[in-house]
Amino acid sequence: MAYTSSLKYEPERIHAAAIYCSDGRVGAHFDDFLTHGLKLPRYDRVALPGGPASLAEHTESHIEVRCVVEELRFLVEAHELQRVVLIAHQECAFYSARLHLAEAELERQQRADLLKAAERVREITGISEVEAYFARIDGEPRRIVFDPVSVER
Repeated sequence: MAYTSSLKYEPERIHAAAIYCSDGRVGAHFDDFLTHGLKLPRYDRVALPGGPASLAEHTESHIEVRCVVEELRFLVEAHELQRVVLIAHQECAFYSARLHLAEAELERQQRADLLKAAERVREITGISEVEAYFARIDGEPRRIVFDPVSVER
């Protein structure tokens, strides 16, 4: 059976992309933040385990980095990107399961990776407008808070 979305198709591009983790627990939160918090409706999405970590030169993500680099180059050319948003999140399995980091090390490494990934995005794309955020779990009921992370040169 076919499904028809109730959302109107908007053909206009906004020339922005977001790179974030594919973790389904936080996908709606990322959409909410990008759409309402940053006012970026219809942004291009690059979602994969660890998100920006794939650009931080971990040996465990050598295959992903090639794919992300090619995806970014394509999006810059085809969609004329001018802005890239990087998001890392608390309790990311990429860091605990693939990189085997202890819980106490996760956020420090993720923030360092956001800085590395921002620099890599600038190198790959020539885009200077790159920003980063760390999504953390806070309070009761549990909510996601997006803290800006400085990635300036």
